[in-house]
Amino acid sequence: MSGMKTGLLFTGQGAQYTGMGRDLYENSAAAGRVFDLTGEEIKNRCFYGTKEVLRQTRVTQPCIYTVAMAAYEALLEAAGGALKPSGVAGFSLGEYCALTAAGVICDIKKGLEIVTRRGELMSDAGVGEGGAVIGGMTAAFGKRPDILKCVEAARGDGVLEGANFNTPTQTVVAGDMGALSRFRQKAAENRVKVVPLNVSAAFHTTMMERAAEPLRRLLLDTGLQKPRLKVYCNVTGSELGGDVAEIMARQVKSPVLWQETIENMAADGIDTFIELGPGDVLSGMVKKIAPGTATLNVEDMESLKKTVQALISL
Repeated sequence: MSGMKTGLLFTGQGAQYTGMGRDLYENSAAAGRVFDLTGEEIKNRCFYGTKEVLRQTRVTQPCIYTVAMAAYEALLEAAGGALKPSGVAGFSLGEYCALTAAGVICDIKKGLEIVTRRGELMSDAGVGEGGAVIGGMTAAFGKRPDILKCVEAARGDGVLEGANFNTPTQTVVAGDMGALSRFRQKAAENRVKVVPLNVSAAFHTTMMERAAEPLRRLLLDTGLQKPRLKVYCNVTGSELGGDVAEIMARQVKSPVLWQETIENMAADGIDTFIELGPGDVLSGMVKKIAPGTATLNVEDMESLKKTVQALISL
């Protein structure tokens, strides 16, 4: 791995599982400090929360943010000067971890406040007057143009949009329940495989419009700083620039251009990606988008040690 150029990737919502972060908390002083800072409620939810509790957006977002930042701090402590990232990115919620790592958000406590409020806003935007869930998301597997043709054919007078452009062969479609049902039928007719996702709203679509403006105002009041590292943005797939509060408000209702993000990081010479947070879903996507690159991850002590050894071997 001599001369490798590293990029850090931060996990998004959907990667959560019971017990996430506990091994790091118990064995890494730096990770322990993050969990102690974020508090007992988050700690207990990460370590002991049921699948149903952890899938609730207002719970998931602060929990995953905490685990990902604990993994990041543990890596910083263990790798020392061997960690010299050339850029950072995060998938949806994970972009707030990337902004914290890059110094745009001044510290973890402030980042936690933001993502906690973001989770509340997105959760509220995803329900109707009676509190019923009004939208959902479905992963579709096939060529992007074929999937988007099915979206156009199924939308009708409802809401149906491409929400996550994950890899050349995976696109997540989101919208209202009726439109999603029509989409699944159209997909079946066109031999496009679909898998409904266990989420509580149509994230990254215009159905999140209600969350955008309050989030923008919150970010404006936060005192965001200029990035110390290059941050690759979900909304464009390229380097973050301009009004960060405006861009992050758009992010909540715009598609995540993950394939473009990884392609741009690789085009800038990043050849090794380190995923921080629960699971290794992003690493799997990287392998499909940029197959010539290497992937590492940090979610527990075993993966931390492997990643540190790879960095030190430079």
